[in-house]
Amino acid sequence: MLAANHSYYTVENLSAEAALQELLDGNQRYALDHVEHPHEGSQRRVDLSVAQHPFAIILGCADSRVVPELIFDQGVGDLFVLRVAGNVADEAVLASIEFAVEHLGTRLVVVLGHERCGAVMAAINHAFSEGKLNSLISYIEPAIKAGREANGDCVVSDTVKAHVHLMVKQIQSTEPILSHEVKNSSLKVVPAYYRLATGKVEFL
Repeated sequence: MLAANHSYYTVENLSAEAALQELLDGNQRYALDHVEHPHEGSQRRVDLSVAQHPFAIILGCADSRVVPELIFDQGVGDLFVLRVAGNVADEAVLASIEFAVEHLGTRLVVVLGHERCGAVMAAINHAFSEGKLNSLISYIEPAIKAGREANGDCVVSDTVKAHVHLMVKQIQSTEPILSHEVKNSSLKVVPAYYRLATGKVEFL
């Protein structure tokens, strides 16, 4: 865990392992209702006006109950957050991850699914309208089969976890930048699952 004053740090001195530990520590504070709300003052804004150094990339769902900065008890500039329904790693998301890895030097990516995900439930029930929501189906459908195989039925939690794992694999295999960084052990991509009521994140 970082020092109590949460002094400004950069990715140069925070490895993927250290970044993951900081997320674990922050989530424990959040789940226990001992949040510290770091890096929210005026001096932090001044520091970040020159450059940003987020220590982790979080690909999460757009669900209003799943806010990474709160869940991990982090402040301004700590996390590079991408939020889209169903935590889908589409082309725009992958490009954004590439940007954070290549230009900001971030070494950790967390794909954060959550229980009772509306996008996953809609995909399972084929409850899509004629609008753009249909574009999510192609990303989530492979996880539906995996969810059925995991538990003999299409249980939402199993499907969410299967989908998270598939998105992790997609990020890891994206050429040329991300796959190269993963193969060189310069980038760590990890799956995670958030429980709404307890506030706890389970790294899968």
